[in-house]
Amino acid sequence: MADFENLHEIVKQAQQNLTKNDWDYLIGGSETETTVRRNRQALDALALRPQVLTDVSRVNLEGKLLGHPLRIPVLLPPIGSVQVFDAGGGVSVARAADEFGTMMILSSACAPGFEEVASSTQGAKIYQLYVIGDDDWLFEQIERSVAAGYVGFCLTVDTQVYSRRERDISKRYVPASGRRVQASAQRVNPGMGFGQQAKLTWDKVKRIKESFDVPLILKGIASADDAARACELGVEVVYVSNHGGRQLDHGLGTMRILPEVVKAVDGAAEVVVDGGFMRGTDVIKGLALGANAVAVGRLEGFAMAAGGAPVVVRMLEILEHEMQVAMGLLGRASLDELSPQVVTEAEPMGPAHVTSAFPLLEEGY
Repeated sequence: MADFENLHEIVKQAQQNLTKNDWDYLIGGSETETTVRRNRQALDALALRPQVLTDVSRVNLEGKLLGHPLRIPVLLPPIGSVQVFDAGGGVSVARAADEFGTMMILSSACAPGFEEVASSTQGAKIYQLYVIGDDDWLFEQIERSVAAGYVGFCLTVDTQVYSRRERDISKRYVPASGRRVQASAQRVNPGMGFGQQAKLTWDKVKRIKESFDVPLILKGIASADDAARACELGVEVVYVSNHGGRQLDHGLGTMRILPEVVKAVDGAAEVVVDGGFMRGTDVIKGLALGANAVAVGRLEGFAMAAGGAPVVVRMLEILEHEMQVAMGLLGRASLDELSPQVVTEAEPMGPAHVTSAFPLLEEGY
């Protein structure tokens, strides 16, 4: 695993290891994949502004989420089909997060089950749930996740309906996550399928907050209005996401949305963002614009496909090194010194796509 000296090598190995179906599932989005490209374009349209002659002999990259320390403020977010990329599935991700010193969010569409993953390591974890049953079922899942030791509960709120992912449709391919959720839904509520997600409302969020003493994360917030409403209900973490461009096509890139959400939250909740983040400089941009932590979903998937937990750890180490270099050259010795003044609008230097952060791939290295 020490042979991986940069991130593009990890991505290249992942592509070599995966079948065409699984590679397309990992990199693909909905319909025209415009939102996928806009996520990357929104990052590329920001340049960094350095300051010189400051003491950066020691750079502190530590962060926190929900009071839990993070070696760097980079999260391993939920991937429903992560077990396709490495047989250990959620357990492999948990072990990587624990070894490196960060936090994972486990998808309910992931194998093995959430209680087995919870017991696999001692590190802090968050459980993300797709709602496939009635309120009694939902509340039981929350109770079980709290009993299992999860430090937060995450509802994904941008999957009211399942999107049209044409890379999969064109090959008549159903990803593992889709099969798992559909099978579970039919067991819990025959004939309903994904329908319970479409019934999620703010009233359900209110009831969860009134019924459970566990930090609540809403994943899929994409507007200031929804962010403000989440804070009014006491939601602890507002998670800015468009599902990696895999749900609503022609949405905005998340880095375009982040500043308005941070302003609306105004310190009442912590903010997490994902969507196209592939490099240490990307993470710096997200933190500069007000995120408490950045999640790296596809990068996690690439690393899992390239070699499981050890490569996920190596990926995080490389990200950390990239962040250290960027912070030193920016003249900032601590993440606390980042602010919107660190970034400025700039013209992207090329077409954005899901792997455009790794130009050496296209050059054949």
